[in-house]
Amino acid sequence: MAKKKTIDFQALLENVDAQFPTYQALDQDGNIVNQDLVPDLSDEELVELMTRMVWSRVLDQRSTALNRQGRLGFFAPTAGQEASQLASHFAFEKEDVLLPGYRDVPQLIQHGLPLTQAFLWSRGHVGGNLYADDLQALPPQIIIGAQYVQAAGVALGLKKRNKKNVVITYTGDGGSSQGDFYEAINFAGAYKANAVFYIQNNGFAISTPRDKQSAATTLAQKAVAAGIPGIQVDGMDPLAVYTVSKMARDWSVAGNGPVLIETLTYRYGPHTLSGDDPTRYRSKEMDDEWTAKDPLVRFRKYLEAKGLWTEAKEEEVIEAAKEEIKAAIAEADKAPKQKVSDFLKNMFEVQPQSIKEQIEFYEAKESK
Repeated sequence: MAKKKTIDFQALLENVDAQFPTYQALDQDGNIVNQDLVPDLSDEELVELMTRMVWSRVLDQRSTALNRQGRLGFFAPTAGQEASQLASHFAFEKEDVLLPGYRDVPQLIQHGLPLTQAFLWSRGHVGGNLYADDLQALPPQIIIGAQYVQAAGVALGLKKRNKKNVVITYTGDGGSSQGDFYEAINFAGAYKANAVFYIQNNGFAISTPRDKQSAATTLAQKAVAAGIPGIQVDGMDPLAVYTVSKMARDWSVAGNGPVLIETLTYRYGPHTLSGDDPTRYRSKEMDDEWTAKDPLVRFRKYLEAKGLWTEAKEEEVIEAAKEEIKAAIAEADKAPKQKVSDFLKNMFEVQPQSIKEQIEFYEAKESK
């Protein structure tokens, strides 16, 4: 009697895993390891990208200091994720629509949000959400992964209006474990909507390590279930991040539907400055390993070898960023204090009698 054939389930897993290598252009010493992923950027554009990344590191440092001084509210550190955030955003256009998470304020500012408004948003001031009509973005989403669902809807709207633009949205590795994540990429995939979805895999969903969140070898392979392309890239490598992002945008704008990009990155600070202590769940050895992969150091070495960057140039960028931040926080300090009556007035376009009575009550108290 012939032996029945069996299904090799392990082989099925391995076959999927093999389709998701990590794309890299620069090694951690700034050397080219894959010429095909080196983007066709001018010297001026390379310098501009490095300038934005250095600016972001300064913004992280100064925002941390301002938070500790009590001058800034909620803040999610970004140091370590500059290539993942700024090099990806660099591949898109101002007319593309940005839907950020709460850690993605640097991209939002580069997309056109005044820094003063970003500081007001951190303080919970309504002025931080009053965007100019020409700013193609929504305020940072606090609910984990919810921006993905919003992005799917906006992306379908772009497609139905025949817009040659895309939606860009970001979440973390923890966000990719949310139901919103799957619903969004499935919806966008089914309708071939114009979107590029990012998973910034910094290794931890607050304190939960990546390997405790999902059995998937990569997070990029989650795209398979939605019938869309997924790709994993070295998120500490600005050249590879830019190239993959540019190719993904071109693919989506051409009407092929969304792309999911996983960037392997790391946050050097805590999850937020609201009580998280990363030393409780991350080892010094792990921190040291990722410090050696610092995207700024890597890109700096590459640009220095090309004669495009110097220590003096970097100091100039740092000082300019500090002055910009100083002026923006001073401007934020001038914003009028918020009133309970104002909150009530914003609740309804046509106020019911109960709200009118509350407004009258609080205005009387506030006038004293």
